[in-house]
Amino acid sequence: MSFWRVLLSIVFPPFSVLDKGCGSVMIVFILTLCGWVPGVIAALVILNNPNN
Repeated sequence: MSFWRVLLSIVFPPFSVLDKGCGSVMIVFILTLCGWVPGVIAALVILNNPNN
């Protein structure tokens, strides 16, 4: 996980998970609409997942 990807996940979380698939983008987008903090947390968790 690069510095720029972490910075992008803090500024606008759905853009940071674009290469992880449509499901991840939709989940992060919906959580970002509910609140900025849940979207950031979800984006960081998805980016930090070693299985993908």
